[in-house]
Amino acid sequence: MPKKEFEINNSTLYRTSFLEACKKLHPAVMIKNPVMFLTWIGSLLTTIAFLINCTKGEFSSFELQITMWLWFTVLFANFAEALAEGRGKAQAEGLKRARTELYARKIFDNLEESIPASKLKQGDIVVCESGNTIPADGEIISGIASVDESAITGESAPVIRESGGDRSAVTGGTTVISDRIFIRVTAEQGKTFLDRIINLIENANRQKTPNEMALNILLVALSAILVLAVLSLKVFDYYSLKYTDNLKSVLTIPVLFSLLVCLIPTTISALLSAIGIAGMDRLIRKNVIAKSGRAVEAAGDIDVMLIDKTGTITLGNRMATDFLAAPGVNKKDLAQAAQLASLSDETPEGRSIVILAKERFDLRAESLKPQEAHIVPFSAETKMSGIDIIHSNDRKEIIRKGALESILSFTNTNENSLGLELKDQIKKICAEGGTPLLVAKNKHILGVVALKDIVKGGIKERFLELRKIGIKTVMITGDNPITAAAIAAEAGVDDFIAQATPESKLARIRDEQKKGLLVAMTGDGTNDAPALAQADVGIAMNTGTQAAREAGNMVDLDSNPTKVIEIVETGKQMLMTRGALTTFSIANDLAKYFAILPAIFVGLYTFDQKSPGPLSKLNIMGLHSSESAILSAVIFNALIIIALIPLALRGVKYQAGSSQLLLQKNLAIYGLGGIITPFIGIKIIDILIISLGLIR
Repeated sequence: MPKKEFEINNSTLYRTSFLEACKKLHPAVMIKNPVMFLTWIGSLLTTIAFLINCTKGEFSSFELQITMWLWFTVLFANFAEALAEGRGKAQAEGLKRARTELYARKIFDNLEESIPASKLKQGDIVVCESGNTIPADGEIISGIASVDESAITGESAPVIRESGGDRSAVTGGTTVISDRIFIRVTAEQGKTFLDRIINLIENANRQKTPNEMALNILLVALSAILVLAVLSLKVFDYYSLKYTDNLKSVLTIPVLFSLLVCLIPTTISALLSAIGIAGMDRLIRKNVIAKSGRAVEAAGDIDVMLIDKTGTITLGNRMATDFLAAPGVNKKDLAQAAQLASLSDETPEGRSIVILAKERFDLRAESLKPQEAHIVPFSAETKMSGIDIIHSNDRKEIIRKGALESILSFTNTNENSLGLELKDQIKKICAEGGTPLLVAKNKHILGVVALKDIVKGGIKERFLELRKIGIKTVMITGDNPITAAAIAAEAGVDDFIAQATPESKLARIRDEQKKGLLVAMTGDGTNDAPALAQADVGIAMNTGTQAAREAGNMVDLDSNPTKVIEIVETGKQMLMTRGALTTFSIANDLAKYFAILPAIFVGLYTFDQKSPGPLSKLNIMGLHSSESAILSAVIFNALIIIALIPLALRGVKYQAGSSQLLLQKNLAIYGLGGIITPFIGIKIIDILIISLGLIR
């Protein structure tokens, strides 16, 4: 998925969203939002009342304007939701364009045949080589290849996929750019990973989260109370009409419903769905697919975060940091031997040794001119690499570099024969979270190369931010407890799990959940699947196994484990946005109540139609009349929804801090802003409609 920012000012998006907003006026759709459905009913009844009056020859431009603005209120609410959905659907369209009709090279009875990819079935074996597009989701069962996943992730850099590991999963629509792999199809047609992503994005019937449903119940209850309150005002209007000789009712049907719509929490009800959809959309822009809105919300409420060490907290590749020679051995000789032994080691660790020797001692292997040299490549079985050199005088050098146990076995020695000084150096490396590699020449141990898993720059500050907002971080590693403790201290995590197993991860998550805490976890392997399924927020890497991707409730298309921090921030931003706009909406409704009610009842309880009544003293805003006050409030109520749509879609800016400080900030900005804005807005609109002659 291309990582382009979607253009919010796209005219096509606006046009499509407006048409969708009109379609959402259907009562079957409107009833899903009770508060806006009540507004829809008010708009309908106001329209009917206006038309009845017109048939009686009693046309009222005031009632016409009220009716139009009530419908605009409903339409703007639908537009906010449609716009949020449209942004997500635009992402889905980008994915659809990446999915084209492909042909697959299916293997059957050791023979290859070309068939349309749409005819592939689960369990089929296909072969792909350089230049081929992978026809379906699957697992590599043989081979290793470099794969271009830019059609899915937007990242141009190719990635390595290989059989037998946690990076064996491949996605249909990606392209093999080197080598040859055999793939077993794991998904049926129509149920591929890409299909599920598109369906998730396009799914307009987004399930409401528990907090959202609770807020909806509160808004409905508040609206019910305000319905009774507004109806009770009719009693006062009736009394004034009957006993004070007023010739005209103040609270007609249009005015009654206008007042109700202005007082019920239409602002937050109109934006609530858009806020949730936009939260998922922001994750999509970060190339993270949330399988439900509940997962996004849970990410914002996380208490404990389990984070894998390799690739998340550390760079993932151990780097050579020092050469520690044995007594009587020159350090430069040790570095030269380590460099020669690493020439065939294509691992990041091996390359770092070559580079360190070059930087420290200006050593270059090409300066060596042996009569014959035999390279011994690194092997996961031997855990060693090396070189056998025969010089012109038939002198032979056998150099090896590798893990402690492997080199001791190679030299036919034991750990006690290393000597006290070398043993202390090894212990020190381990205590600091490093890994010691022994270097031997002709069965004689020259010394140790210190490897260290480098902690990522800035990661400690990120964990500090999480601690400020009450999130406990737990590092997961397969390292021994001493190494794990050293890295945990350097990274600044709160706790760690050393020598982690699937069982220990699962047990830790369950223990935290028993305390009533919400837990997030990242993983990519089949052994991570149980823990991902148990976690409240399970973030699976797209490069991981099919089991891991199925178990998690989020999938990171970029397979970047550090993104868990951004996911939590996005979840918190969604919760903050909802809280901020709810605060603004309720404060806004209260302010409208005090702003317009006094103006509406200026003529109440007066015996002289030319003189204002006693309640006119409460009209502190000096609104022109009852009609101008009502119309100004209805217009303001509709326009404020449109004004807040960008904030609902963009989200309130996230800043780490305690819940108390965030609450105080929201009350100060959005609470106070919600109180002040209606007074200013309604007064300005009142002046404009009088100046334009909309009210006489």
